[in-house]
Amino acid sequence: VQLQASGGGLVQAGGSLGLSCTASGTILMTDIMGWYRQAPGKERELVADISLGGSTNYAASVKGRFTISRDNAKNTVYLQMNSLKPEDTAVYYCCAYMSTTEWGRPSYRDYWGQGTLVTVSS
Repeated sequence: VQLQASGGGLVQAGGSLGLSCTASGTILMTDIMGWYRQAPGKERELVADISLGGSTNYAASVKGRFTISRDNAKNTVYLQMNSLKPEDTAVYYCCAYMSTTEWGRPSYRDYWGQGTLVTVSS
């Protein structure tokens, strides 16, 4: 089971970027999916997450600018980022809590994508 993120890049302040992250492998159920970010010299922080039923949660710093969504049929989570600011510059990681089988036994834990860099220039 793995998460593959894509969509990062360089954008000017005020611009927009979209991220996507797809889970693949033998997945029984994908529960909460979310995005975290880590800026240089800072701790990783939650950006937004979304439940299986579609309930969303956002960090105060991105509320109103970012939108998280998911396609359950595709095991994919998206993050649309608008009105980007230089302080949004970070490596963005997707995360998903999933039910899978490991070593023939059911497992429920978090899985992480490889991270994608978002750079916002002023």
